[in-house]
Amino acid sequence: MRIVDLEGKSALVTGSSTGIGAAVAVAFGKAGMKVAVHYNSSKAPAEKVAAEVEAAGGKAILLAGDVRKSEVCNGLVEKTIKAFGGLDVLVNNAGSVVNRVPAQDLSDEFYDEVMDLNARSVFACCRSAVRAFLAAGSGGKAKGNIINTTSVAARNGGGAGSILYAGAKGFVSSFTRGLAKELAPTGIRINAVAPGIIRTPLHDRLTKPEAYQVMVDLTPMKRDGTAEECTGAYLYLASDELSSFVTGQVIEVNGGLLMP
Repeated sequence: MRIVDLEGKSALVTGSSTGIGAAVAVAFGKAGMKVAVHYNSSKAPAEKVAAEVEAAGGKAILLAGDVRKSEVCNGLVEKTIKAFGGLDVLVNNAGSVVNRVPAQDLSDEFYDEVMDLNARSVFACCRSAVRAFLAAGSGGKAKGNIINTTSVAARNGGGAGSILYAGAKGFVSSFTRGLAKELAPTGIRINAVAPGIIRTPLHDRLTKPEAYQVMVDLTPMKRDGTAEECTGAYLYLASDELSSFVTGQVIEVNGGLLMP
């Protein structure tokens, strides 16, 4: 999809080796963007995504690192700017349920793991990107666009064994709104996308087939979504031409599962 104002712009997409992040990276490539494809341990899939970005007409670099660490987040933003000469769009997509654990069995260590991956990474990457956007601007005005991936779990509490993930995504949604409000006068826009039941490796790995089918049955469209069906929301929010007056919003992509 060619959206004229996205051509030539640069983006960092965290967690873009598989699933929704991979689909967003490729969609950005089709729009003619320069994309930093980030992964932690999935190098081979990330290389495939980067190749698809290039084949689609975009440019791609590979960046590795554990976004649970703030210094890694800082480095990802810095490396993207160095490679592309600037940063226009940050997509905070890295995140995971990690594992499904009953409330009574949750440990402090597991809390740290889930919150650092799903919440701290968003905070740290946003902080670095905002600093870069402001440094590139002047007179308190700047250009920049952040899109955070939250989840329907932020509103409905998530499935069994995923309350920490749901809580972390609740943070992402609220943090998105608060940051958008604070930075609106500068011209920097911050929004989020909240996918519903999307067929991704995360569910393949952590959700039992019978539990997954229950969630699909609860969806009014009576099916799950694909990662590619989420990309339109990201393209819309990334484009100043299409969404210049949109900030602090959470776009639900869930087949009618939740209608807030």
